Amino acid sequence: MDSSRRKTPRLTARFREALIWAAELHETQTRKGSDTPYVGHLMAVASTVIEHGGDEEQAIAALLHDAIEDQGGEETRQQIRRRFGDRVVAIVDACTDTDETPKPPWRVRKERYIAHLAEISEDALLISLADKYQNASAILRDYQLVGEELWERFTGKKDGTLWYYRSLAEAYAARDGGWLAAEVDRIVSELEHLAALESDRDQQSRGHNT
Repeated sequence: MDSSRRKTPRLTARFREALIWAAELHETQTRKGSDTPYVGHLMAVASTVIEHGGDEEQAIAALLHDAIEDQGGEETRQQIRRRFGDRVVAIVDACTDTDETPKPPWRVRKERYIAHLAEISEDALLISLADKYQNASAILRDYQLVGEELWERFTGKKDGTLWYYRSLAEAYAARDGGWLAAEVDRIVSELEHLAALESDRDQQSRGHNT
């Protein structure tokens, strides 16, 4: 192929640097209730952003979207700024649930995050959507595998987790989040349907035992 016709790559050494650093930052972290390395989630979010047409800085922010919250707070924020610039750190900040230690109560944090979605930038909205799309997909998959015990992994348990993801789906729809918002809504609806079926079965079982 004629090198003069070769396109400039969308992802450069900056993305590789972010990927390596994200893997290092989250090296000991695993997904809830499993031994799956957490970096797999970060790569999935970045992949979703890239496939959605996101640029390199959005993809980098996707890799680092949990870094401030989970891996160092203000010190990590300043490292992101030095390494990748103001736009990336602004996106990561907008996707950060909290940087406080200890963290505020779960419900307070989630209500703040949902309200915050109405005002975040389009940059941050894409990363937030990709993150919650991947999270909701993982919850649905695991629920189909392990059933009701899944909810014990989450601070909000069953009712709180379903409330949170339904609230997210509504907030994304209000922002016209496109196909990713539609996918979050579809997955949450399926989760709600399966959870309702399980509740009905549980009630029937209790009725038969009385």
